[in-house]
Amino acid sequence: MRIGIDARLLYYSPGGIAEYTKRLVQALAHLDGDEEFVILYSRKDARHNLVTDNPRFKRGILWTPSHHRLESWLLSLELSRFRLDVMHSPDFIPPHSTAFRTVITVHDLAFLLYPHFLTKESARYYGQIDQAVQRANHIITVSESTKRDTMRLLGVPERKISVIYEAANPLFRPVPREEARRALEDAGYSLPPAYILFVSTIEPRKNVPALLKALRNLRDRYRLPHKLVLAGRKGWLFDDVFTLTNQLRLEEDCIFLGHVPVEHLLYLYNAADVLVHPAFYEGFGLPPLEAMSCGTPVIVSNVSAMPEIVGDAGLLIDPHDVEDLTVAIWRALTDENLRAQMRERGLARAKLFSWEKAAEQTLAVYRQVAGQAG
Repeated sequence: MRIGIDARLLYYSPGGIAEYTKRLVQALAHLDGDEEFVILYSRKDARHNLVTDNPRFKRGILWTPSHHRLESWLLSLELSRFRLDVMHSPDFIPPHSTAFRTVITVHDLAFLLYPHFLTKESARYYGQIDQAVQRANHIITVSESTKRDTMRLLGVPERKISVIYEAANPLFRPVPREEARRALEDAGYSLPPAYILFVSTIEPRKNVPALLKALRNLRDRYRLPHKLVLAGRKGWLFDDVFTLTNQLRLEEDCIFLGHVPVEHLLYLYNAADVLVHPAFYEGFGLPPLEAMSCGTPVIVSNVSAMPEIVGDAGLLIDPHDVEDLTVAIWRALTDENLRAQMRERGLARAKLFSWEKAAEQTLAVYRQVAGQAG
């Protein structure tokens, strides 16, 4: 069996889906089997190679750009030369018509639940989801929550969906705080001695304004010294976050780092007092899992997939309730018994997720889908 995996997003947008693709491909390369894989890269990323030590993994180059308005049609033409049996599209847009079977991954459906958070261009792209789930032979979702959303919002039958959890990068692990701080200093970061950490793209559904308002409350009400460190690139409609920072007089208390390399993110998690992830919606929620893998206490919203991923290891808050968020942060920063409990439970919870398990389950989906051919 010959399996293609679309890895073009590694060049186009180095975010969560790109990380998913990278980790999945590398984990698949460590599994036994007689399948041959073609990892498909963008022509602009032609020198990239996720797997170099497994002869069953070949490279293929695609000219079709990611997120192009004719992407699915162009892929139909371009993929014919690879003689695939199964094609996996981690970014959910499969070729329009093919002679092979197709699998897509749906990471979340925030664009259907919160369409007012979208730009015109992103709305055009994500508007293809209805046809995508109909054309695909099978759908992988990264949580039970996203599976339910896919069934409810898009009418996909349950038999067509498999839930396969993501996992944190194996790099994320506990590091002594002083060692983490020294590593950050050596890398050129100038960070306060005590800080609350936010890790994600700065865009409306991540609910950064609620976190800023909670920080203002913590400053005014409890006089806590902690500052807020935000690690993540600017997404769409991010201007309101910086406007609110100024309005709340938090310019000196917020440190916007932009995109942070994963090797530095390891130390940011370990040096932080708490990770706060107050998003309105997540299909999975990787930053809380990464933080738990480091033993860092986490606070997450009590909606969508986040309770499913964090379990009883973190504090759950109503993302619409700034007071709830304020109190949760105060507890996580001041209650040492609670912090120790959160650390222990977080480390245990994180061990339940692994890319090896995800790769085994994904390969089983490929085999199942290929067996349905004809």
